[in-house]
Amino acid sequence: MDLSSMREEFTKAGLSRKDLASTPVQQFEKWFKQAEESGLEMPNAMTLATVSGAGQPSVRTVLLKYFDNEGFVFYTNYGSAKARDIAANPRVALLFPWLDLERQVKITGTAEKVSTATSAKYFLSRPRGSQIGAWVSNQSSPITSRQMLMSQFEEMLRKFENKEVPLPSFWGGYRVVPGSFEFWQGR
Repeated sequence: MDLSSMREEFTKAGLSRKDLASTPVQQFEKWFKQAEESGLEMPNAMTLATVSGAGQPSVRTVLLKYFDNEGFVFYTNYGSAKARDIAANPRVALLFPWLDLERQVKITGTAEKVSTATSAKYFLSRPRGSQIGAWVSNQSSPITSRQMLMSQFEEMLRKFENKEVPLPSFWGGYRVVPGSFEFWQGR
């Protein structure tokens, strides 16, 4: 299929030096707030690119849960494909594709685990069903059936009935410590 005739006029905004924040993180925060205020669906959705120890690239969407000058934090199962990739090669890239705003932000850097205390604090803020789901999900692994998964979910519901659901040892956060930022604005 030839797509060469597909064209886009970028008219929503410009980008000039005088409008830039003094640091990349401050600029990201400015654009992130604008993405939120615009009503953009899931402005915290970011594409995470990793490379396995064998050199195989992989990409998937994850949710940004926190950011500051130290980095950009997301959470996952430490047995997932992304976690295995990060263990083999911690260099990663993030992309925030805010296409409705004709913007994107690319961040490259190094992923490192956040502290267990940080992971536990976030885990306890999650809805109970999501907490149980973390215990049940063997992320990036095939399941025999949905029924088996639901059965395990019900078993965990019983196990943690009337109890706080603890942080699984195989689940937690990563902070992407930025090395570079690229801000793109269609114009």
